[in-house]
Amino acid sequence: MFSTLANIFRIPELRKKLMFTLGLLIIYRLGFYIPLPGINQDEMAKAAEAAGGGTGFGQMAAVFALFTGGDLQQSTIFGLGIMPYISASIIFQLLATVVPWLEKLQKEGESGRKKINEYTRYATVGLCLIQGVFWVNYMINSRYVYRDFEDSVLFMMMAVMALTTGTIFLMWLGEQIDEYGIGNGISLIIMAGIIARMPNAVIEVYQRADFSVGAGAPQGAMTPLKIIFILVAFVAVVAGAILITQAQRRIPIQQAKHTRGRRVLGGQRQYLPLRVNHGGVMPIIFASSLMIFPGILMSYLASAFGGSNILRILSDQLRTGSYLHELGYIGMIYFFAYFWTAVQFQPKEMANNLRDYGSFIPGLRPGKRTADYLERVMTRITYVGATFLAIIAVIPTVVFVSLDVPYQISAFLGGTGLLIVVSVALDVVQRIEANLVMRNYKGFLGASD
Repeated sequence: MFSTLANIFRIPELRKKLMFTLGLLIIYRLGFYIPLPGINQDEMAKAAEAAGGGTGFGQMAAVFALFTGGDLQQSTIFGLGIMPYISASIIFQLLATVVPWLEKLQKEGESGRKKINEYTRYATVGLCLIQGVFWVNYMINSRYVYRDFEDSVLFMMMAVMALTTGTIFLMWLGEQIDEYGIGNGISLIIMAGIIARMPNAVIEVYQRADFSVGAGAPQGAMTPLKIIFILVAFVAVVAGAILITQAQRRIPIQQAKHTRGRRVLGGQRQYLPLRVNHGGVMPIIFASSLMIFPGILMSYLASAFGGSNILRILSDQLRTGSYLHELGYIGMIYFFAYFWTAVQFQPKEMANNLRDYGSFIPGLRPGKRTADYLERVMTRITYVGATFLAIIAVIPTVVFVSLDVPYQISAFLGGTGLLIVVSVALDVVQRIEANLVMRNYKGFLGASD
């Protein structure tokens, strides 16, 4: 292990990439604490602490902070994070499957991808402006802005432009990491934001620790049993996340034999790997985002029509931790797991490619039967992947509600943040491994040949 780490720094190119990536991530974390001018940060901090995770504001802020690289509760120049760019990328990725000219552009190779990336950047600016206007307007209406700036159009323009510029700068940092660093830049920025919150969770465990014997422990105290359970659960969930992220269903592929002169070529037996969790973290991201809005809407209607018991009950049931909310959350994860797989996985095109390359699945005729088989297999393993995602997603809430563990601590036992950290860390390790093995060094996963 230590010799492998030493080998990383023996390779000048790899060392430069790692230092460059680390430097840009440090720049991101420094900019994370630059506040927007004119915002009363103390009032926002109090409101965030009072809201917690149960109200609409608390849920929205928690989701943004978890997988955007920003933090609306602090309202810094990186408050919107990288979410507008992610949204724009997802929009164009989905449009490429239904809009013919985008689909054609995507198949043109590197030049087509560059053009789509250019359109994505323009869409990111538009989304930043829209989200920035809504967020700044919310802060003004909630009295988080100093009175001198409440009715100022210039303040509105300045704040929106600052939020937009912050997101564009993060997008640029991610692209620089992609080109000159190691790993996926956008994913590393999100991962850095998640890991940066881990010391706060450790500090909270220390502050709430209570080793008194008996039933006299105060509410929310971290008893020795709770601490041991959290440590064991964290290790188990991380191991499970790694297992399901790497899990594959291998479909045997036979290459047809053909004769050239006196030589017989082909005939090798290979495997077609189908990922069990094909959608990755995207189903949880979509489900988390959409489950915010019913709670916000019901809270608004319950406050507007205070005499309605039905609206009040629905508002309570749609808060995080309630039975109806978690049931809807699980249902949305299953839906988006299949939806994302249907969008990304093209069995007909895969079957045609196998036929064109002279390969086939033993026992199946090339073409439609192969496509139907691949679709049937993918449907079954997607159910397993979606089940795992649903379990991972609800673990933090279950621990938070049943064991009275603060949500800031239980959030590291599962959910979107854990899957992002695991998947990004595995990607970085694999890239470092490839660089080491290419130069005949021993990697993390074993010795090179």
